[in-house]
Amino acid sequence: MGLWWWKVLLAALAGILFFSQHCRASQNVPNYTFMQNATSAPNMSSYDYIIIGGGTAGCPLAATLSQNYSVLVLERGGSPYGNPNISNLAAFGAALSDTSVTSPAQRFISEDGVINSRARVLGGGSCLNAGFYTRASPNYVRDAGWDGKAVNESYKWVEKVVAFEPQMKQWQTAVRDGLLEIGVLPNNGFTYDHIYGTKVGGTIFDKDGRRHTAADLLQYANPNGITVLLHSTVYRIMFRIKDGSKPRAHGVIFKDESGRKHKAYLNHGSKNEIIVSAGALGSPQLLMLSGIGPAQHLKDHNISLVFDQPLVGQGMSDNPMNAIFVPSPLPVEVSLIQVVGITANGTYIEAASGENFAGSSSRDYGMFSPKIGQLSTVPPKQRTPEAMAKAIDLMNSLDQAAFRGGFILEKIMGPISTGHLQLQNRDPNENPSVTFNYFKHPRDLERCIEGIGTIAKIIESKAFSSFKYENMPVSLLMNLTASSPVNLLPRHTNSSVSAEQFCRDTVMTIWHYHGGCQVGRVVDRDYKVLGVDSLRVVDGSTFNFCPGTNPQATVMMLGRYVGVKILKERLGAAPDETM
Repeated sequence: MGLWWWKVLLAALAGILFFSQHCRASQNVPNYTFMQNATSAPNMSSYDYIIIGGGTAGCPLAATLSQNYSVLVLERGGSPYGNPNISNLAAFGAALSDTSVTSPAQRFISEDGVINSRARVLGGGSCLNAGFYTRASPNYVRDAGWDGKAVNESYKWVEKVVAFEPQMKQWQTAVRDGLLEIGVLPNNGFTYDHIYGTKVGGTIFDKDGRRHTAADLLQYANPNGITVLLHSTVYRIMFRIKDGSKPRAHGVIFKDESGRKHKAYLNHGSKNEIIVSAGALGSPQLLMLSGIGPAQHLKDHNISLVFDQPLVGQGMSDNPMNAIFVPSPLPVEVSLIQVVGITANGTYIEAASGENFAGSSSRDYGMFSPKIGQLSTVPPKQRTPEAMAKAIDLMNSLDQAAFRGGFILEKIMGPISTGHLQLQNRDPNENPSVTFNYFKHPRDLERCIEGIGTIAKIIESKAFSSFKYENMPVSLLMNLTASSPVNLLPRHTNSSVSAEQFCRDTVMTIWHYHGGCQVGRVVDRDYKVLGVDSLRVVDGSTFNFCPGTNPQATVMMLGRYVGVKILKERLGAAPDETM
């Protein structure tokens, strides 16, 4: 065989190797030719639609509208692709604990004292959350005024790309069986639907533990009809104001990461629009920065008034989460939310587990870790940076056995308690001030107490007995959780805490906050901002209550649903389901 033959063979093998590596890489990093850094954007440009925020709602909305119109997506964060802290289930919590200016998560602390986080990445909160995928209830859909058939079609469009059936292992199975044993019936098996009883829900993590996010829905986009600019922070929406008519949104001012200013305008046409999808903090914040909000508050910040709307920033809610840690005598799998008990009293019971919640050699408690601000160890108002540092040091000093086990949590529906959001300054990069008023309404507190009682019954159930130490009653476990970092050797064995005090002292976020631009108050049922033209808000800020047990499925659905509705209104027909 001649030398030329070996060269051909080696070249062929190299080509095969390159192709296989490229295929594997392409499974993780889509080839979005329309995605670029905002530093490459022109100083001025124009589009039919400008979407502010490439998050959980913004991505499906943009993908849908791009089929027939030119769309600009302005995302203040970067790409989720190639970041293992986002992509890998085992690394859950790493992104949330990253407090750098380049982090995909931006930490904030509510005026209640609860440490929280907001997304700063293409794909939004779907890049940071625990992955549970479940639809809203039919009652929620009806009360929202949505068309049921169109909603189901929009859910299915999302689910083709991002939703999977989880692989159930021992801990999650024991929680499910415990729920059934104590009467959270019926057993609804695996379903995306919101049904009373116990079910296994969907997940956005595939069988290999790889996360699929709202950014993946951009694969539906028409690449010739969409531009996605990363690291582009919108400072203001511009309005054209004529005597005797409503202010009309006609453009935006944004800056790239180098600080250079750009302007993007709407193309001529009365039906072209700017759509704000910046999330429950970002959307009301941006409306205020653009002159839509309470007149006196805007005057206090020297912002020119466009429209006096005192309800912008009102109705802010965050569903409180409380959990009990259960040390296990047996090894348990690393798992995030897979099972949910939907009870008749308005509480949702879920669980997460892992011998090492971070999936690495570091000591961590994943979605309950003080590294990400989940300081159930101290009452909210005492959750200072010093308290956080102390909790992390204590957690790092624990024996590895202290991390073997899991948390059973409860989240209340609604909630009924609401608060408000206000500007702290005129910098859109900074967090606004937000108050959620956890448990202000007595029914919210009652539901938490009932949820803790349900968790106690699961822990004492026969089905769960293999994962609980016999000498640890629920009262002791509550005490351990409240005096955390969790340790197998409790320091307060003689003291007890009431369920009411436990709820107040150990309240955490489950990152399901919403409100600030609510339907019927700030936007109409078509999500058009009241009092102005050519402006909508489409995201969780429009919700009056959290949809179902976990909102991400419904937020993604909403982006698709509104996009389809807009196309129907403009074209007289719905887009193809594959688009």
